[in-house]
Amino acid sequence: MANKKYKLILGLITLMTTTSFAQMGSGYSVFDSSVISAKKQPQQNEFLNNTYNFPAKPRNMLEVGVSLGSMAINGDVDARIPRLGFEAHVRKALGYVFSLRLQYVNGSPEGLNWKPSYNYGHNTALTSTANGGSLTPTQAYKPGVDPVFYNYKTHIQDLGIQGIFTLNNIRFHKQKTGVTVYAGGGVSATWFNVKINALDASGNNYSTLFNSIANGGDITYSNRRNIIKRLKEGMDNTYETVGESEGGISRPKFGKNTLMPSGNLLAGVAFKLSNRVNLALEDRQTFIKTDLLDGQRWQEHPAGDAALTSDFDSYNYLSLGINFNLGGKSVEPLWWLNPLDYAYSEINNPKHMKLPKPILDDTDGDGVTDQFDREPNTPAGCPVDTHGVTRDTDGDGVPDCKDKQLITPTECQPVDADGVGKCPDPACCKAIADSMVSKNACAGDYPSLSLKTASLSADTKALLASVATKLKDKPNCTITITAYPAASKKEQSLADKKLDAVKKYLVEKLGISGDRVNVDKVIGGGDSNTIDIKSN
Repeated sequence: MANKKYKLILGLITLMTTTSFAQMGSGYSVFDSSVISAKKQPQQNEFLNNTYNFPAKPRNMLEVGVSLGSMAINGDVDARIPRLGFEAHVRKALGYVFSLRLQYVNGSPEGLNWKPSYNYGHNTALTSTANGGSLTPTQAYKPGVDPVFYNYKTHIQDLGIQGIFTLNNIRFHKQKTGVTVYAGGGVSATWFNVKINALDASGNNYSTLFNSIANGGDITYSNRRNIIKRLKEGMDNTYETVGESEGGISRPKFGKNTLMPSGNLLAGVAFKLSNRVNLALEDRQTFIKTDLLDGQRWQEHPAGDAALTSDFDSYNYLSLGINFNLGGKSVEPLWWLNPLDYAYSEINNPKHMKLPKPILDDTDGDGVTDQFDREPNTPAGCPVDTHGVTRDTDGDGVPDCKDKQLITPTECQPVDADGVGKCPDPACCKAIADSMVSKNACAGDYPSLSLKTASLSADTKALLASVATKLKDKPNCTITITAYPAASKKEQSLADKKLDAVKKYLVEKLGISGDRVNVDKVIGGGDSNTIDIKSN
């Protein structure tokens, strides 16, 4: 029967393990203020406003649970018979690791010794009332003559509080798990009532049965199962006699039960089925300062006397239970959550932290960042083009910001330090001068366009309108529009589309003759989003 029970427990554990990993919960968002209590809202507000580093602890569900399990006493009677017990509890998390649990346990373990005992004269449950015992002279067993097989049935109840530590929910390499391992301990009030089966249903003792087994030989460990079987077949199940008391020691009573303080240690593993339901396998050992939990406190000696044992009894409760998480606007109990989830999420994909704006170096302060600046040491105050190069309209080598003759004819160059040239005598060079005037009449300050795509914005169209106006004022002038794509085919194709869009707009929308607009590409020559316009 016991083997079938353990096989059933093993099967349930396997089922729990398979099911739990498929139904793990999803945690909660630290930005969800609906799960924060009114008391902790100020901290949450500070966190949301980036004035405090830590989010407030959320409300978490209350766990209530019940379990069935095997209860057995560890005492002086060797052959212990586990019996089914049950428990109920309420558990609340105080943090991600520590929680408190209020638990009630109830069970009635039994025991039956396979070894006969003879020196039980001090055991008041088996001796005659004439000697201070519980049985009549005809019912009493005769110490030193009649063998006795110690037995008991103890009804145990326990109510206590425990501190429980979760051991594996803080995880550094995995977000969450469907299994939690925990351990803890606590204190309890334990009340119990011990009965022994000393008499049969007719009120007679079992001396005949006990003598027959004890004197039949083969009282060995290897034959213990057969001995236990014969004892069970020959004895009833009345447990009518009150177990031995502690002599003159007065113990607190709870009804007809002995009331004692106790301590316990526990360990368990829980398997999550959903955010609301989990199964738990747990083992609890309870220690009580009494040696009479099994109704026997005497240690026999070969000399024929008996002495008190120096050890105390305890009981074990191995259980399998189901737990439910209760609560409305609350997250699941904190021992199921990994408090590092938010920190790792924020590191990987920042949503809350304040990040500084990127700073791109511009060493010479001309408004063009160093990575695009073709002239990294532009003098202060000098205007530059889109490539960061100082403007020199007439190409005389003196930047516009220092040129006192902004447009110096070529025939008047070279120029002096102020950009002023020395022109030849007008009388002798009139024809050349007339030619240069005609040529330089086309010179002008044409804008650069910023185009990321081939689509023209309203600002771009306005700049092109100003270009068209200048060209209409100078009908003999032509221009070249230049793009600077990267070497890839994709970038060159995009540059072609941009150039075509600009020329098409000048020709079809603004009325400029197509032969006055030339296009050019300089691969890697500048910013790929810039289109320069220059006179020819």
